[in-house]
Amino acid sequence: MTIIYREEDGRIEDLMGKTIGILGYGNLGRPIALNLRDSGLNVQVGIRSNEGYRQAVEDQIRASALEQIVQSSDIILLMLPDEVMPQVYLETVSPYMTKGKTLIFASGYNITFGFIEPPPFIDVGLIAPRTFGTTVRDRYLSGEGFYSFVAVGQDASGTIWDTVLGLAGAMGSLHAGAIEVTMEQEVELDLFLQQAVLPAVQHILTTAARLLLASGYPPEAAMMDLYISGELNDYVTRAADEGLLHALRHSTLTGQYGIFSRLERFNELKLERLMEVTLDEIRGADFAKEWAREYADGYPRLRKLRQAQERQDLWELELQTIEMLRDL
Repeated sequence: MTIIYREEDGRIEDLMGKTIGILGYGNLGRPIALNLRDSGLNVQVGIRSNEGYRQAVEDQIRASALEQIVQSSDIILLMLPDEVMPQVYLETVSPYMTKGKTLIFASGYNITFGFIEPPPFIDVGLIAPRTFGTTVRDRYLSGEGFYSFVAVGQDASGTIWDTVLGLAGAMGSLHAGAIEVTMEQEVELDLFLQQAVLPAVQHILTTAARLLLASGYPPEAAMMDLYISGELNDYVTRAADEGLLHALRHSTLTGQYGIFSRLERFNELKLERLMEVTLDEIRGADFAKEWAREYADGYPRLRKLRQAQERQDLWELELQTIEMLRDL
């Protein structure tokens, strides 16, 4: 049975008197640090760049070198990129792991694929927001909260869940809800969305745009109607609130008939098989090994893939449409 944790399940009081160190002050590290600080916790951040240090000083959060933060913190949140984290952990975190310390990850990636192996005498947990870093901060300030996955990797102290849920509440997640999963499930779901769902959406939208342009529709009208207008985003937002079926029912009767009567055309076995292959690659660690090689080589394939995407003429038309609509 799936467990969903709410505000009453997390006690910030369990974290009082403890020092929380956050390694990384970027896209996710900064919003989480600010949220925890504003919830009354003792927060300090480990910085790897001058820019990060200046930002922390401006935010009035104590900042220092990674090694100092690890040594002086009871709870350490690893908010660094997945590909960077193993080396940082080996050189900067691992030497100072002593009994009583807790490691909290924002992704199960490195634990699941064996790039990081914490010693058995420390606690290991996971709090993985299911949104962008800026949204983590915005929804904390608005009081909405944000969804997250939570998990336990090791419970050496017997109290790791108190720590995980206390932090999740202080971050603002429990107001919306945190779902308990395993660390393996978290990263597999995350990678599946990135590698199976989002590429399909990208391909559908670009294919549709090219077809409409080739059929004589004005570029601005085609691009705007496909997604720039925000109608597609409104549908996804409504689906998040009410479910996919009920979101579709907000369409006109013409729209509903068109959607439901043509749905079978896209029931493509090849698509299902592609998704199965993608999931197998993720769960079998094939992708993790591929990404590790890519990082070690300095991202050569990623650069080529980005360049190939940037050369597509659609993006110029996209920007022109956005600029035209903003000028209205």
